[in-house]
Amino acid sequence: MARPAPGRWASGRLVVVVGLVLLGACTPSRSEMNPPPAPPWLSKHHLDNPLVGRLWAPAEARFVTPDEAIARLAAADFILLGEQHDNPDQHRLQAWAIERLAARGRRPALAVEMLTAAQQAALDGHLAAHPGDAFGIGAAVGWAESGWPDWPNYAPIFAAALAAGMPIRAANLPRETLRRVVVDGPDAALGAERVAALRLKPGLPPELARRLEEEIAASHCDQLPENMVRPMAAAQRVRDAVMAEAMLQGAALPGRDGAVLIAGNGHARLDRGVPYDLSQIAPKRSVASLGVFEVATGAEAPADYAERFDGALPFDIVWFTPLADPTDPCESFAGSTQGARDDDTSSAP
Repeated sequence: MARPAPGRWASGRLVVVVGLVLLGACTPSRSEMNPPPAPPWLSKHHLDNPLVGRLWAPAEARFVTPDEAIARLAAADFILLGEQHDNPDQHRLQAWAIERLAARGRRPALAVEMLTAAQQAALDGHLAAHPGDAFGIGAAVGWAESGWPDWPNYAPIFAAALAAGMPIRAANLPRETLRRVVVDGPDAALGAERVAALRLKPGLPPELARRLEEEIAASHCDQLPENMVRPMAAAQRVRDAVMAEAMLQGAALPGRDGAVLIAGNGHARLDRGVPYDLSQIAPKRSVASLGVFEVATGAEAPADYAERFDGALPFDIVWFTPLADPTDPCESFAGSTQGARDDDTSSAP
């Protein structure tokens, strides 16, 4: 799906739902940690924004160091690393976070929004034949035909996961299934038994459901036909639930102590994204969420980014990066369900 109208920083989402208490004696000193991979930045827009490269903890209303952020992430069973899909710097930060989590002794599975259940067999077959070959995954799973940004942007994430011995799980539904969700509804597309297992009923509380529909409309530049907004919101809800299920299944694999999800920021938000579904299917497991935002023109304080979230950033940590592409996506939006990428119905902030 296309990202939201102006303010592309809002389209991805990353949520770390953990307590804000830092780890104590087990926390490595700063000298023991490799610094995150920037600067120099690959993205070249708004480099002079004072937020670039900084991390903000909304609950504490203060900036934190990368060391602190990793400590908070490492404390949770389930870790969500959000992103703006076409920003290569954000993928580098995600790869670095995976490396640092492994260095702290964490052994999670990696779940990935960009892969569907239909690609899992190809992924497994490639890795069985070529253990550790992260860069060959793109060709093996048909990444070039998927509609996601170029494979080299994502390859470092997979390389970091394989180097850490993390199993990789597809966390999304095939496009055909998502289309059925939109056209026929979740029950017809998935079956009543699967809908029940995903805890999709009774659904989001009314206020959260209303806000989701508003953001679905805004993320399509307010050009979706009115009768398509609710079905598209239903598709996003299904995807959130399926990603939560993939994380739970990954965490249940032998030797795993949880799961990490790579997904857009909208899926990672704490109030109603994947964390909401994790709270339904695994209420006793802890969740941590990191949102990774591109900075926006004239927005030089964290509070400027909270406006799209009713004044409160729904993430444990927000990491700011430069802007990759200053083009307004609404200038070329087609005004139909095909104007948004079918495999990304999650672009609401």
